[in-house]
Amino acid sequence: MDSDDLCNYRPISNLSLISKIIERVVKSRLTSHLTSNNLLNPHQSACCKHQSTETALLYIHDHLIDAIGSQQVSCLCLLDLSAAFDHNILLSRLSSWFGIHGNVLDWFISYLSSRSFRVSCAGSMSSSHTSFCGVPQGSVLGPLLFIMYTTPLSTLISSNSLNHHLYADDTQLFLPFRPPDFHSSINRLQDILQQISSWMTASLLTLNSWSQTAIC
Repeated sequence: MDSDDLCNYRPISNLSLISKIIERVVKSRLTSHLTSNNLLNPHQSACCKHQSTETALLYIHDHLIDAIGSQQVSCLCLLDLSAAFDHNILLSRLSSWFGIHGNVLDWFISYLSSRSFRVSCAGSMSSSHTSFCGVPQGSVLGPLLFIMYTTPLSTLISSNSLNHHLYADDTQLFLPFRPPDFHSSINRLQDILQQISSWMTASLLTLNSWSQTAIC
């Protein structure tokens, strides 16, 4: 990447120790709530105990091999999105999708509200700006909140009977079909991709242009 292009840099927030300790406690209790109530996305490998990028790769590999064994080909789409999620949408999903209410929801409102930041570079400091989306890069809660934010995406994809798996903001779609059904299957996949794009737009997320498609 071009080192002179500031868009190629991802700043890491310098958060206080007390903030990280509090976030770690909240994450532990939130994870326990999600696990005990079966609210974790089964198609998501990020932030899940005993799962990793290797889990995601093996999941896709097994499905592709099964398709080959059934004399099918597979269309594999690799989607990448920009992850600056909206605070109001996140709070709504915490309540409606994950049953977080009362004092706990109030804590998350406080956690997300009135966050300001400044950028330090080469000894110079920018003016302060208020953040209305996302969470600090490098925060303890950030990754878990993001996969909760994108959980409805899995529901949308599953409703179209399309195989998929996610790792954080990377989404893999794979559609097995027999060669004579190539055109109808590709048209179906394009329709689903349009639905995904519309969902991302409504969720104030951006589908990056370097998403890729391959026939296996």
